[in-house]
Amino acid sequence: MPVKNRFAELHTDITAWRRDLHEHPEILFETHRTSATVAEKLRAFGCDEVVEGIGRTGVVGVIKGNATSSGKVIGLRADMDALPIHEQTGLDYASKTPNAMHACGHDGHTAMLLGAAQYLAETRNFDGTVVVIFQPAEEGGGGGREMCKDGMMERWGIQEVYGMHNWPGIPAGQFGIRPGPFFAATDLLEIEVEGLGGHAAKPHETIDTGVVTAHIITALQTIVSRNADPVGNIVVSITSIESSSKAFNVIPQRVNLAGYRAHPVQ
Repeated sequence: MPVKNRFAELHTDITAWRRDLHEHPEILFETHRTSATVAEKLRAFGCDEVVEGIGRTGVVGVIKGNATSSGKVIGLRADMDALPIHEQTGLDYASKTPNAMHACGHDGHTAMLLGAAQYLAETRNFDGTVVVIFQPAEEGGGGGREMCKDGMMERWGIQEVYGMHNWPGIPAGQFGIRPGPFFAATDLLEIEVEGLGGHAAKPHETIDTGVVTAHIITALQTIVSRNADPVGNIVVSITSIESSSKAFNVIPQRVNLAGYRAHPVQ
């Protein structure tokens, strides 16, 4: 007897949701349109409960199975926020918001979880309760922490939470999974270099922040190559350099560096 693939039937809808979200990206906690769209769809799917405003702009939907004797409550989580990047892909569904883009795939995560929510609400062929969690501010805003601080886990008695992340390096149709931590923890770093500015023609009368900055950036790379276990997965990247002067003939008084550090979860 052929097996009916309900997700194949939903593929067109899920793709349309993803493209709509991609066209209208929102940053950090400002996911107002996205959150409203998610809540509207969860209600249309027939979720038993839909709550907005968890962790400021997070959305939670509750779906009870045909049986609840196990008492099991499982959370399924997706992030909703975009990155502050100007899209230049030329896609038909490219971002309509300047300096905002779903460049990390959260539009896909949200669409996938909406598809799962629709399927689970239709079938309810499980014992227990599924709580679908749509989180804002994954990109540096701590949205998951804010949802937990709002009492999400206790309010619905969530015992375990599962999520997944798209990964372009894995062939389509395959999954990567393993026990324990999967991705790294991250920290942001900021360094301010204060020197003595002056004319570029008289560098000997200055304390050249450009030279100091160059040495700092080079030295930071030795954290990975000479100060960390060589089998460890550690990254240190300087991603922004900004000086107090934009003039070509001025040695700036101040240079600000910003960057990113990734390391194994402790």
